Amino acid sequence: MGIFDFLTGEFIDVIHWVDDTRDTLVWRFEREGHEIKYGAKLTVREGQAAVFVHEGQLADVFTPGLYMLETNNMPVMTTLQHWDHGFKSPFKSEIYYVNTTRFADLKWGTKNPIMARDPEFGPVRLRAYGTYAIRVVDPARFLTEIVGTDGEFTMDEISFQIRNIIVQEFSRVIASSGIPVLDMAANTADLGKLVAAEISGTIAEYGLSIPELYIENISLPPAVEAAMDKRTSMGIVGDLGAYTQFSAAEAMTAAAQTPNSGMGAGMGMGVGMAMAQQMAAQGPWGARPTTAAPAPQVAAAPPPPPVEHVWHIAENGQTKGPFSKAALGRMATAGELTRQTHVWTAGQDGWKHAEDVVELAQLFTILPPPPPGA
Repeated sequence: MGIFDFLTGEFIDVIHWVDDTRDTLVWRFEREGHEIKYGAKLTVREGQAAVFVHEGQLADVFTPGLYMLETNNMPVMTTLQHWDHGFKSPFKSEIYYVNTTRFADLKWGTKNPIMARDPEFGPVRLRAYGTYAIRVVDPARFLTEIVGTDGEFTMDEISFQIRNIIVQEFSRVIASSGIPVLDMAANTADLGKLVAAEISGTIAEYGLSIPELYIENISLPPAVEAAMDKRTSMGIVGDLGAYTQFSAAEAMTAAAQTPNSGMGAGMGMGVGMAMAQQMAAQGPWGARPTTAAPAPQVAAAPPPPPVEHVWHIAENGQTKGPFSKAALGRMATAGELTRQTHVWTAGQDGWKHAEDVVELAQLFTILPPPPPGA
């Protein structure tokens, strides 16, 4: 992974790193007990950054370029060591190379369904998956917050945490977006940008950024998808009677073409009988009758049952109920409901005496009304 050039027998004079693994974020330059020579050459290639850690404290960060490790280009290290310009001794420091290129085509997905409220279907469960890209934008912060002293830090060590952050923000964005499920496919690009913007603050605390986030698919549970497919099929079929006739004709044609098939013979007989009946209905010599056949009489559907009202009673400034008519009948028999009791039901204009309501006045016919002038 690393290539070392020992220009002298004791000190390392050339420091650089070439990576071919495609998944390494941070690699520590292994000294193996050797000290870095003052004036050594440090090569930082494009897509890399070199971070110096001196005695556990982060010192200098070098961007792409070729450097001579001297006091004039190592200001933080010089301050920590209290070096003067005449210092020529070797020094011991840990050097971490950080890969700042874009790591693309990383996968994310919802492990469990996300509960959301759809304006058309009501509560639904959604699953989603896609890809994203990640990039180190602050090598010092990334080394401090995530890597620590890991000598070889790969993408797999942080991808699980990033996926959790993406799924959390995706769930929140989907639940609050108000976009119908049927319209989400047309808005995946905007949803991806919105999710990336929401998690940028959290990712920035790790020294990272997500330049790309894609939502490849948003799906419903299989049972819901099957119901939607049936609904779509019904919309495509249109005339159900014509579709049934067409399906029957296709089935008979397929059965008739099957050799040595009893079903085919039966289908053929059925077709022949149907043709004979049709010819008989047309009259002799196949001529159609001049008068049209009477249309079949369709039995009228019975009317819907009457809606039974429920009633509320007002007594002493309080309401009771609701009561059915049968319950009010028992109350009238027991004397708990009188003709002057105020009653109300849905659709009635204000409170009325029970005797003024035709439907309830029948409950008091078992007893004679009070005599006139009483």
